[in-house]
Amino acid sequence: MSEGQVPGAEGKAESGTSAVVEPRANPRKVREGTVASTAMDKTVVVSVIERVRHPRYAKTMQRTKRLLAHDAQNDLRVGDRVRVQETRPLSKRKRWRVVEVLERAR
Repeated sequence: MSEGQVPGAEGKAESGTSAVVEPRANPRKVREGTVASTAMDKTVVVSVIERVRHPRYAKTMQRTKRLLAHDAQNDLRVGDRVRVQETRPLSKRKRWRVVEVLERAR
């Protein structure tokens, strides 16, 4: 380290250059589910079914979670299959956003 350098600043980019975007160390969770409600503005309720084995009886059970997800275009309808991704808190209970529509409801 030469004089005038700050310790720990060896790998940091200068303020005027473009930094390379690295992948997240802890990738965000992604879930697939069905839209259950569209009553709110720019928000949908997505029902995600998780299949887990019972710890004692080893029977496969279904657990349903209802996630609030952000739908910026308000174009989803009840019954659509969507993929949602974890994001920063957008409101009190909304922590997911719709990434893509897998299948439209008929």
